[in-house]
Amino acid sequence: MTIGIGLLGLGTVGAGVAGILATPEGRHPLVGDLALRRVAVRDLQRPRPVELPAAILTTDPEAVVDDPAVDIVVEVMGGLEPARSLILRAIAAGKPVVTANKAVIARYGEEIAAAAAEQGVYVLIEAAVGGGIPIIEPLKQSLGGNRIQRVSGIINGTTNYILSRMADEGAAYGDVLADAQRLGYAEADPAADVQGGDAADKIAILAGLAYGGSVQRSAIPAEGIDRLDSRDVSYAAQLGFVVKLVAAAQFLGTDADGTVQLDVRVSPTLLPKEHPLAGVHGVNNAILVEGDPVGRVMFYGPGAGAGPTASAVVADILNIAGIRQVGGSEAGLDPLLAASRWRQCRLVDPGLTQHRNYVRLRTSDEPGVIGRIGTCFGDQRVSIQSIVQFEAKGGAATGAGPDAAGGAAEIVVITHEVGEARFRAALAAIEALPEVVSVAACLRTL
Repeated sequence: MTIGIGLLGLGTVGAGVAGILATPEGRHPLVGDLALRRVAVRDLQRPRPVELPAAILTTDPEAVVDDPAVDIVVEVMGGLEPARSLILRAIAAGKPVVTANKAVIARYGEEIAAAAAEQGVYVLIEAAVGGGIPIIEPLKQSLGGNRIQRVSGIINGTTNYILSRMADEGAAYGDVLADAQRLGYAEADPAADVQGGDAADKIAILAGLAYGGSVQRSAIPAEGIDRLDSRDVSYAAQLGFVVKLVAAAQFLGTDADGTVQLDVRVSPTLLPKEHPLAGVHGVNNAILVEGDPVGRVMFYGPGAGAGPTASAVVADILNIAGIRQVGGSEAGLDPLLAASRWRQCRLVDPGLTQHRNYVRLRTSDEPGVIGRIGTCFGDQRVSIQSIVQFEAKGGAATGAGPDAAGGAAEIVVITHEVGEARFRAALAAIEALPEVVSVAACLRTL
């Protein structure tokens, strides 16, 4: 039974999907049952990396969705509109959808899931997070018997490439970003990557699957690496840490009505060098899932690109094709594959969260400064793991012994786990000290 595929978009990922479908030899036999029927493109005359019959190309994406020869609609055009409307149009026509569009799913996932449930069709999204890394289906199925405690990951390859270079070479952020743009790892406008928005889209999706409820994308705090100073990367290394842009969702408890309390955020984070995510370098991605009873499970691999992302798209197509082969078009929905929402989630007040912190303070270099800083932390019951003084221009550590007189200094503090509200109160008191010039950096620490 041949299954007709309609492809919305023939860019990097779309061409990768078309290439797989055109070369079924050596792949799963089901790939041979998939036939590309219609493809929507922006420009019919544009050269393409894969040759397709001119008759199946169109500039009208609605014609692809509406074509009776199309059984499954694959959306890889990106952007919010018309992608969202086309997905909903396909669902309304009773056609399952495969999409790689993280932005649409992060913002309109609940609307799309409700429409799909009403029509009894699948919307599968493996390619939306982590490129070729299988993480969506494991969260929906393989790990379904676990109570998920935390999902954390390096899920933006551009920022991981930049941070890896900064750590390995001591290079400045701006210089490495320019290299990343020349190499094609970063867009001409890199804001979505370097400001944390891309990672926030992805952690919204992962959190919703891990905890069984919708997570409001607009409520997720997202801090990127665009203001990160290379000296903090250097200081972190000297103290036994690496800096990564980490997207995390952590279970904090349950309200009386069963609503799940979550801390979900994206931020530059210090990881101990022995942490599983600390060894993820270059453009690679990794997602660490911590659950009961499974413990720690990490998924690692290429997080973007034509091949990896197309691999994930075709995996979703095969899931749907396999069900149709066995049960026909009238087969009911597999509740695990469809991943319906089954409880409410809410993001907690950031002031109620607890974590360790890295703080870099610029101070005058005079006797007693470290002691007064320590007193401010102690007054708020903030326990200090380490406090180290560095030369103001980034030299070697001089330790936490007696302060030398005169000049300027940088003091780096790493706290033990503490409530955010108490930590911020201590920081405000420190900023008020006459010897403290500024709080130059403040990063979360695992």
